[in-house]
Amino acid sequence: MSNIVAMHVHDLAPFRHDHAFVDAGSAARGRALWAVTALTLATMVVEIAAGWWSGSLALWADGWHMGTHAAALGGAAMAALLARRAASNAAYAFGGWKIEMLAAYTSGLLLVAVSLWLLVDAVAVLRAPRPIAYDEAMVVAVIGLAVNVASVWLLERGRADGDAVAHPHGHDHAHAHGHAHAHGHAHAHGHAHAHGHAHGHGHAHGHHDLNFRAAYLHVVADAVTSLLAIVALAAGKWFGIDWLDPAVALVAAVLIARWAAGVLAQASRALVDATADEALRQRVRATIEADGDATLSDLHVWQVRQRAWCVAASVVADRPLEALAYRQRLEAIAGLTHVTVEVHRCRGPH
Repeated sequence: MSNIVAMHVHDLAPFRHDHAFVDAGSAARGRALWAVTALTLATMVVEIAAGWWSGSLALWADGWHMGTHAAALGGAAMAALLARRAASNAAYAFGGWKIEMLAAYTSGLLLVAVSLWLLVDAVAVLRAPRPIAYDEAMVVAVIGLAVNVASVWLLERGRADGDAVAHPHGHDHAHAHGHAHAHGHAHAHGHAHAHGHAHGHGHAHGHHDLNFRAAYLHVVADAVTSLLAIVALAAGKWFGIDWLDPAVALVAAVLIARWAAGVLAQASRALVDATADEALRQRVRATIEADGDATLSDLHVWQVRQRAWCVAASVVADRPLEALAYRQRLEAIAGLTHVTVEVHRCRGPH
C-alpha cells in the first residue's frame, strides 16, 4: 500500500506586485525629446554647410554649437528610452530611473561647460575688443532663436501630452491601494515580513522629470542667449554700443551656471539615494508609531521615480501586530510604490 502525501502549493499570485517604476507620461516626453534632437541636428547640418559655402565663421561655429545641444538632447532621449526598457528588466531592482539621473547630471555638466565658454569668451572680448560681423551674427542669432522657440514648443507639447496620459481626467488625484502578507509560521529569529505596494497618482508631472528638465534647460538657455544676443547686436549695429555684446554674454553665462547648479544638485542627490523627502519620512514614522507601542528601529525611504518612493521599515513593539497591519497603515500615503515591513517583539524588561 503506497503512502500518498498531499503537497501544499503556495498561491503567490495575490502577493506579487509590479516593479515597473515608470510614470505613464515618460513615453510622450521621450518622443518630444527625439523630435527636438532631430530638429537641432538638421539645423546643425544646414548651418555648417552654409558656413562652409559662404565662408561665414559665425554660421560655422554656431553649427557646431548646435551639435553640442543635439548631443545633450539625444542623450536625454536615449536615457528615457533605456529607463523605460529597464523598468521591465529584472536585472534592475528598482527600474531605470537612475539612468535618467545620470543623463541629467551629464547634461548639467555640459551646461557648466557652456557657461564657462561664454564667460571666458566674454572676458576676452571685454579686455581686447574685436570687430563684429553684425549682419552675419544677427542671422545666426535669429536662426538660433527660431529653432529654440520651435524646440520649446515641441517640448511643452510633449510635457502636456505626458501629463494627459498620466492624468486622463485632467486633475490631480491621489489614492493608494496595496497588498501585503505576513507568513503564517514563526521565524526562528522572531520576526515576520510583509511586502506590499501602493500606487500614488498626481505627482509624476513632467516638471518632476529631471532628465527632461535638464534637456529643456539646454533649449531655454540657448533661446535666452540668442535673444540677448539679438538685443546686444542691434545696439552695437545701430547705436555703436560694442561692449554690450560681451556684457550680455556674461549675464547669460551666470544665468546658465545657476540653472546648471540646480540640475547637478538634484541629479547628484538622486544618484547617491539622498532624495528622500524628510517630511515623507516623518509621516511614515508617525503613521507606524501612532499606536504608542510600535517603534521604528530602522527606516529607509528612497526614491525610485519622480514622486515615487520605496520604504523598508523595522518595527519593534511590546505587543506586535501582524506585519500586514503596519503595512495597511501606510496605504493612505500616496507615492509609496513598494513597502517592506519586518516586525520584532521587544526583548527589553517590562
